[in-house]
Amino acid sequence: MSDIIHLLPDSVANQIAAGEVIQRPASVIKELVENAVDAGAHTINVIVVDAGRTSIQVIDDGCGMSATDARLAFERHATSKIQKADDLFALHTMGFRGEALASIAAVAQVELQTRMANDEIGTLLSIAGSKVIDQQPVACPVGCNFRVENLFYNVPARRKFLKSNATELNNILTAYERIALVYPDIHFTFHHNGAELLNLKPGSLRQRITDVFGKQYGQDLLPVEADTVMCRVTGFVSKPEAARKKGGNDYFFVNGRYMKHPYFHKAVLTAYERLIPDGMQPPYFLYFQINPSDIDVNIHPTKTEIKFENEQAIWQLLVAVVRDAIGKFCEIPSIDFDTVGKPEIPVFDPSRDNVQAPKVQYNPTYNPFDHTPASSHRAPSSWESLYEGLTPTAPDATESSLFGEESGEGAIMTSGLLSDKSPAHYQYKGQYIMTAVKSGLMVIDQHRADIRILFDRYASSGSSETGTSSQRLLFPETMQLSPSDTVIMEQILPELSVLGFDLSPLGGGTFAVNGIPAGLEGVEPITLLQQIVDDVSEHDAMNGAAAQAMNLSVSQSLYLSLARAAAIPYGQVLSNEEMENIVNSLFSCSNVNYTPDGKPILVILPQTDIDALFDSKR
Repeated sequence: MSDIIHLLPDSVANQIAAGEVIQRPASVIKELVENAVDAGAHTINVIVVDAGRTSIQVIDDGCGMSATDARLAFERHATSKIQKADDLFALHTMGFRGEALASIAAVAQVELQTRMANDEIGTLLSIAGSKVIDQQPVACPVGCNFRVENLFYNVPARRKFLKSNATELNNILTAYERIALVYPDIHFTFHHNGAELLNLKPGSLRQRITDVFGKQYGQDLLPVEADTVMCRVTGFVSKPEAARKKGGNDYFFVNGRYMKHPYFHKAVLTAYERLIPDGMQPPYFLYFQINPSDIDVNIHPTKTEIKFENEQAIWQLLVAVVRDAIGKFCEIPSIDFDTVGKPEIPVFDPSRDNVQAPKVQYNPTYNPFDHTPASSHRAPSSWESLYEGLTPTAPDATESSLFGEESGEGAIMTSGLLSDKSPAHYQYKGQYIMTAVKSGLMVIDQHRADIRILFDRYASSGSSETGTSSQRLLFPETMQLSPSDTVIMEQILPELSVLGFDLSPLGGGTFAVNGIPAGLEGVEPITLLQQIVDDVSEHDAMNGAAAQAMNLSVSQSLYLSLARAAAIPYGQVLSNEEMENIVNSLFSCSNVNYTPDGKPILVILPQTDIDALFDSKR
């Protein structure tokens, strides 16, 4: 029998490795920027065209490479970070496997210009599909200049599964921000299609967070610092009132490496227990400095999952330091007065200033009841004659409702769903509307019912040409978004305009809110828009199966967020007329049983079950 096991060619092996390391354009930028950081760069510039589909360029001023190292760097498992297996447990660099450049070169056309400080001339290297096309000397500055073009040009199936430019650009910015938040002493810039989206100058960690996410984050940050034998924890957590309904700005960094850790995330939420409502998540930026021998970063291809030796002890430490930071904030609340341009108030000196107390002049003998007004509002003596010839009218007996006409023996079924609907409704604990129907007792969740009603209304206005009327704000408000949120806002801006929002881009991720849809008076516009952006971002982050299961498009996700904000809240007392309007409007919707996100709206307790409850007590 002939042998059937054989070694794969390098080109095939590199494409297999690329399937794990290079998943999308954001993966390329992550690997190249991490290499620039390891090379000691002080300035890193990233230039992207068409969200990375056409071109990705990463320029740094690091140490550079020699001609031999530049050629060898694109071989599999070729690295300068480690030399033996024990080095995996003493890592101080971002990369260590030596697979990134080989994986990138296997699925793209790569051009590298590099020069070391001691060399007078650099090296130009061109590679496509793991094959070296050209290598020659070139004049270039110190550092590396990687240009990656036509990503996945030889793997059309992988290129076909890339998402829209807005989604891919959002993923790129997210990966770039994770690195920029670790190294505030490095100057980062980012350009997309010729427009500058990020320009992060060196500064403190708080300043870096403010530059990335906006000034509001800088005002809501509480410092965290603890130094123990196990590890050192520093960073910032947010005030309880800064918690948001959707997460996304929760960051853990271990030895300068971004990490996802649900167990430690639960520890942070435990520290905020009873301080924030259920479902809200506070932003935080926590940095761990720990002995590399106590962690294992080589358990996932993307290196975002890290195994800790003392997870339970670190969990308790994390809860304690976050509670301590929140406790200091709550114990000494800050009173922030704007003292810029305040007027000078002189101090009163009775020995120097001759000031007399003011006196009030009044007539002590004045009595308002001594004078009769010139005109009085008295009814005329013959007021009965004004109503002669008028007879009381009975209510229109032909008036019908959604559920049919009422009669002495009950209502006639007209909708095919309900009959014997009671004309009077009962509100239970400010949450549920209870009404009697032929089959039993119907209980409606008033908040979810109004969500369904408003969702259908917004969806119909979004498909119409006129749209929703806008209510102008007396004083326009400004909101500042992170670069990744700015991409999403620009994507949904036309649909927001149709719904009645009047937004004006001011540049730099700042938008002026000039108007909101009519009927949203009393709703905080900035909070509502941030929630809409978070919902759309979560929708884009979902995989195809989950998005298809929810059956919500991006525009429908936007309508749902707006309906949630404008819906009747729990606890609002409703009159019988208002409850009747909700019931009638609900049963004219496209789906009376479920909200757009699949939550039940109503339940019916059968009459037989109610009778059985009383029969069992006899």
